[in-house]
Amino acid sequence: MKKTNILKYISFAVIAIIGIAIDQIVKAWAYNELRPVGSIPLIKDVFHFTYRENTGAAFSFLEGNNVFFIILTSCVILVLLWLLLSGRVTNKIAEYCVLFISMGGIGNLIDRFNYEFVVDMFDFTLINFAVFNVADIFVTCGSILFLIIFLFTKGEVIDLESRKKKVSSEENVINNEN
Repeated sequence: MKKTNILKYISFAVIAIIGIAIDQIVKAWAYNELRPVGSIPLIKDVFHFTYRENTGAAFSFLEGNNVFFIILTSCVILVLLWLLLSGRVTNKIAEYCVLFISMGGIGNLIDRFNYEFVVDMFDFTLINFAVFNVADIFVTCGSILFLIIFLFTKGEVIDLESRKKKVSSEENVINNEN
């Protein structure tokens, strides 16, 4: 394995550890300090810290299906990490998008194991938006940026073709030239 790949994977691990730690620290604060009081307005009627327990997905979709979400999230995280670590994400910014989506998934997965729900706390009361958390920010920002990159590169950010097939087709081209 190349030294540059090792350094890249180490940077991925460091970023992931820091991001997941921030998510879990904020959630621990919300669980321990915010849960007893319910809500703390930072800007009254605009932005509050509001404790919520989400047993569903985004916007509480499919509430009460914790086992389903543990299985689904685990599968998605495994696929994303496989794409990232196998070198199939071909755009450097897209690699970080996939990393951030994975970090958010892992952060919420930790909650599902620990509490059987996801701890949410950021509440934009001005627009009556769903209460969310740091992991949700990672998933949302990573997904939006990935989609933008995907559209601007005309879908050329992920290479699902097997490396063996690539090598084999390159060998065929070389053999045909001779």
